[in-house]
Amino acid sequence: MKLKFKKALVTGGAGFIGSHLVEGLLSEGCEVTVLDDLSTGHLSNLNQLKEHITFYKGDVRDQETLEKAAKDCDIIFHQAAVVSVPQTVDNPVDSAMVNQMGTLFVLEAARKNHVKRVVLASSCAVYGDDPAIPKHENMNPKPQSPYAIQKLFGEFYARLYLDLYGVETVSLRYFNVYGPRQDPSSLYSGVISIFMTRASSQEPPIIYGDGNQYRDFIFVKDVVRFNLLAANIDKASGKIFNVGTGRFVRINKLWKMISRMAGFEIEAEYKPSRAGDIIESVADIDCAAKALGFEPEYSFEKGLEETFEWYMNKN
Repeated sequence: MKLKFKKALVTGGAGFIGSHLVEGLLSEGCEVTVLDDLSTGHLSNLNQLKEHITFYKGDVRDQETLEKAAKDCDIIFHQAAVVSVPQTVDNPVDSAMVNQMGTLFVLEAARKNHVKRVVLASSCAVYGDDPAIPKHENMNPKPQSPYAIQKLFGEFYARLYLDLYGVETVSLRYFNVYGPRQDPSSLYSGVISIFMTRASSQEPPIIYGDGNQYRDFIFVKDVVRFNLLAANIDKASGKIFNVGTGRFVRINKLWKMISRMAGFEIEAEYKPSRAGDIIESVADIDCAAKALGFEPEYSFEKGLEETFEWYMNKN
């Protein structure tokens, strides 16, 4: 697509989604600056791109570095966050300093540097366990974890900065993003990356709950395209969008699909559900289709195959 902006800052740009976004921006001819403290991101994710970007090692709470990185940017994609729900349950104050104050600092850096638009990564976690399916953007939030509240905080501040200061903002409620480069080393990483690693070493995965819970999984390259549309389309400003596919897969079925790809079948180990975990989640993406013209290009099977191939080559 032809981008309306020339220079972008990606916070958390060395992370899983962030590095794919950097790659997508560069492929469209955009000048890119990355800010990442490398606490969960990895410079190896940017190995093929490092000669083409400006990189700042820093925390989004470091306002001086943040404002320096935002200088002369037309747009900010705010991906940096503590993304583990259990980690925010264990450390609600520390995680709030990153997820809440960090987001506020990003918005303030945008205001001070006259950045036209900020696209924020929010989360479907804000819906909580509301039984209504699929989840649509007009539902009342029902956060069940510090993480969900922290993301909702960012959405409210995004709206305020648009209304009060004229900084255009778009909030994207990510559902379950998967794909190459997702780090499986953390206990709280994405379930697909963890299952892929288990399958590659022919070990059973741990499933929390009975495995009948389901998720709306969206491939990372579709998420990149969604971000670019949200950044580029004028009428996206001030909106909140679900970033999903409108389809779901149960966790038990997911493991069966991955173990078959690996050429062996083994039963998973089951443990009790974790605090803050959501049982059922699938996105209504009608708003994105109407406002942005977004439809997922990757089927779940195609995305899973591409992800599995990456894990096999990596290992």
